[in-house]
Amino acid sequence: MTKLKSGTKLKSGTKLKWGMIGGGEGSQIGPAHRLGAGLDGEFEFAAGALDHRPDAGRDYGQRLGLAADRAYGDWREMLEGEKSREDRIDLVTVATPNATHYEITKAFLEAGFHVLCEKPMTMTVAEGEDIVRTARATGKICAVNYGYTGYSLVRHMKAMVARGDLGKIRLVKAEFAHGHHADAADADNPRVRWRYDPAQAGVSAQFADCGIHALHMASFVTGQEVEKLSADTVSCISSRELEDDAMVNFRMDGGTVGRLWTSSIAIGRQHGLTLQVFGESGGLRWAQEQPNQLYWMPLGGRLQVIERGEANLSPEADRTSRVTIGHAEGMPLAFANIYKDLAEAIRAGKEGRAMDPAANLYPRAEDGLRSMAAVFAVAESGKADGIWVDARPPMFR
Repeated sequence: MTKLKSGTKLKSGTKLKWGMIGGGEGSQIGPAHRLGAGLDGEFEFAAGALDHRPDAGRDYGQRLGLAADRAYGDWREMLEGEKSREDRIDLVTVATPNATHYEITKAFLEAGFHVLCEKPMTMTVAEGEDIVRTARATGKICAVNYGYTGYSLVRHMKAMVARGDLGKIRLVKAEFAHGHHADAADADNPRVRWRYDPAQAGVSAQFADCGIHALHMASFVTGQEVEKLSADTVSCISSRELEDDAMVNFRMDGGTVGRLWTSSIAIGRQHGLTLQVFGESGGLRWAQEQPNQLYWMPLGGRLQVIERGEANLSPEADRTSRVTIGHAEGMPLAFANIYKDLAEAIRAGKEGRAMDPAANLYPRAEDGLRSMAAVFAVAESGKADGIWVDARPPMFR
């Protein structure tokens, strides 16, 4: 790969090269990543190993427009093929089954690639700490796809908290509850069963799948990290070994009290990701199913509805809003904002300049590590009748 001298700007119109591992035909997450990566014209989809079946992956990659020699059969072939190319990819997205994230992410970081990994970043805390150390040692970006933090009004919430609009934050309440696994008759459905099987899912089901999104968002918006937690976990469908519902109380390093509910048996809830933040001088509420509105209640004032795309919002919100006010922006555009942040970070590194502060918000490997530590803390607390457990990874204590 040709390296640019410090301070050298990329030629106008030059696209960064992007590759993807996983996310093949029929994948739930693959299309959202491809839409997000390509939306702003920052990345060219240049390489992929899209399926665990080599021939299927090569075929699908070529149908998506990849050159035959860059539609790979597996991630190892892709790593070998890309690392020696002059026009190698700048960023690779890892969207494979959870248990493979660690090995693939570490291998690509060590080979000098920037990585965006789907959550959970790893299956253990020790693996997470190793990824953090590897990213720091190589100087490469390791981002984690907490994609909901890409929504424009979530960025605005963070900006409002940071500039003191709410005063000192007292309480944050997060939810991620749905009812799509509420049917006990699905006990033998392989698409559902694996999620509650410790051999395949690890120590946690619902919290590791959805709860960590809500917990990360609480930290993202408040700018505080979780120090300790107490969890009540339950398998409402008795045949499940792992939890399908959890209530978690937590304390943050800035003094904020946290409450989190996550469930997969809440019939009537569809997606269910919501965040409420309450400070000394005001409160905010945002729901992912109505992402264009943010509810703001100043102390002693009247309820206000902040609309995505309206004038005089924060730079963080303005930068991540593309469609005019009154038109919906959804999940793929939130993902696109993560990719937009990463493009800015990669370009700033190539050009030897400071990164735009409004773009420096993508979730890091450290966030993925903290999430994994919280998963194990919830599992430990839930098995011990809700005792308070240190939720910090050992390297951050």
